[in-house]
Amino acid sequence: MQHLGERQRAEYDLAVLAPNGLRRGRSTGSCATAGVRAALYWLLAAIRLEHTEVSLPDGAHFISVPIAKVDSLDGQAAQAEVLKDGGDDPDNTHGATIVAQVRLNAGGEIRFFAGDGVGTATMPGLRVAVGEPAINPVPRQMMRTAVAEVLAELAPPGASEQARAAWMAQGFDLTIGCREGRSIAPKTFNPRLGIVDGISILGTSGIVEPMSMASWIASIEVYIRVALADCIGPDAAVAYLPGKIGRAFVAQLGLPDRRSVQIANFLGDALDFTQQALAEQQRRLPVLWLAGHPGKLAKVLDGVWDTHSSKSNMAMQGVTRVAQTMNAPLYVFDTELLQQMKDANTVEAVIELVRACDAALSKALWVEIEGRIARLAAARMPNVDRVEVRLFDLDGGALGVDA
Repeated sequence: MQHLGERQRAEYDLAVLAPNGLRRGRSTGSCATAGVRAALYWLLAAIRLEHTEVSLPDGAHFISVPIAKVDSLDGQAAQAEVLKDGGDDPDNTHGATIVAQVRLNAGGEIRFFAGDGVGTATMPGLRVAVGEPAINPVPRQMMRTAVAEVLAELAPPGASEQARAAWMAQGFDLTIGCREGRSIAPKTFNPRLGIVDGISILGTSGIVEPMSMASWIASIEVYIRVALADCIGPDAAVAYLPGKIGRAFVAQLGLPDRRSVQIANFLGDALDFTQQALAEQQRRLPVLWLAGHPGKLAKVLDGVWDTHSSKSNMAMQGVTRVAQTMNAPLYVFDTELLQQMKDANTVEAVIELVRACDAALSKALWVEIEGRIARLAAARMPNVDRVEVRLFDLDGGALGVDA
């Protein structure tokens, strides 16, 4: 049944610890995908899987996921349960039971539904449309891939081309739930985001990196000191990223990998570590780049330097406050737009609102915010000559200064 190997995909071994010595975990998206695979195997072939291999979004790896339970619902549906293991990350969904129900449909499509404990979007600005289940795009694609894989793996041998095409064209309704989802959701941002009745199914890599821990903060200091030690010459620079957004831009800068540091939510600590190291060595750094989504970086407009959602509010108010103070004749925000920005449920919604109103106004706003973030960051690092900030939307598009 090992078809992944035929595509030369390697196993991503979760037993190998992260660089900070902590254990990685499986995202809710990976757990849901594993459940879909197990339910499909039972529905189509009466094979009860104890483990299954989930293809990761990078296209090069898979992870092995244990299956807790598989049941028949009726002749047209099956259900599988997977325990969420978030590794050593303080993940609210760690230990929760993700439930995947798979039902044949007559439409030949893959359709997604929210089961009990998975939320539904009720406000714009999210990665899913209003009325849709809170299952993000990457987990949806992982599940679509899983359906195609299972159909290929279970295709009747020796079938005619027509019969095989019909087999591969089967449609399924995928209903994803979480047994503890309704009680977990209030501990997350979901209620404030307009996601009701449960958690979100998330994940961009399929892997939970244990980044929000005290030991990870200590490891960031090590990474920063290594990055600074590599900086020689008048054009030397380092780049700090809260997450994956902005990574393509940093790659374009031509910096060696060791000078690009993933700082997670610990922006203030990262800047303080930088200043401390430079002061100890009695040296200066020509340029420090900060690149990422304003949902994280713009929090510093409110004096927030630990950007974890459990320790800070979202950045919409700070962004709106900047818009209110932009008095240049060409860039004036009208009262209605400002109110819409204040009422938005995410920073991404603010991005879309302003962009739809006026592209030039949007660019001016984010250029101004990039400048303000840079000045605030520079004030914490007297030994850095210049701080440059570049902000990007969730699709990696530059918001302010052209990347």
